Amino acid sequence: MDADRTDPRRSPLEERLAAGPPGDPADLDRVAEAARRRAVADGAVDVGWAEAEAPFGTVVVAGTAAGLVTLSFEDVDATLERLATRLSPRVLAAPEWTDAVRRQLDEYFAGDRTEFDLRIDWALSRGFRLDALRALTRVGYGEVVTYGELARSAGRPRAARAVGSAMATNPIPIVVPCHRVVPAAGGLGGYGGGVDAKRFLLSLEGAEVEPS
Repeated sequence: MDADRTDPRRSPLEERLAAGPPGDPADLDRVAEAARRRAVADGAVDVGWAEAEAPFGTVVVAGTAAGLVTLSFEDVDATLERLATRLSPRVLAAPEWTDAVRRQLDEYFAGDRTEFDLRIDWALSRGFRLDALRALTRVGYGEVVTYGELARSAGRPRAARAVGSAMATNPIPIVVPCHRVVPAAGGLGGYGGGVDAKRFLLSLEGAEVEPS
């Protein structure tokens, strides 16, 4: 048994796991972190995620090899379940995958960034919803458009209602700025992160919105 536990074919992590559960919780944390890093290094992760702080609460950001795939107002469990179901079950906490996203969000919220410079993975959007979101990326900082105007920009002038659906299911809010889309009749309209968050974002950008 002792010889087996010192098998030279094992990695240091495998040796540590073979020794049984650690007595010190901090030791357990180190083992878990080593396993996480090994999984990332070995390419055993398809989606890496981390939490980020916004002025109106915590958000979850996640990326793939292709780029940022979601920025979620949902809690961690709901977000990870959605990612595992729609993309891959190989989802793991990987803050290093989201460093650029979290840094640029901090700069944006501080008023020091007016445009995100990030690769986007559009895997969670398809069809006209994807067309509408791509058109939305052309709406600049501090600007607002109506649902009808965005529908025209996306090539379907009569699809204002479908644009509303695309905004409601936008998997990458803030970076893909659905907060800049407002009703033609005035007012803020709805927002996945809540109306207060939408009001904050528009105020941060100095956007002018007609009262309802």
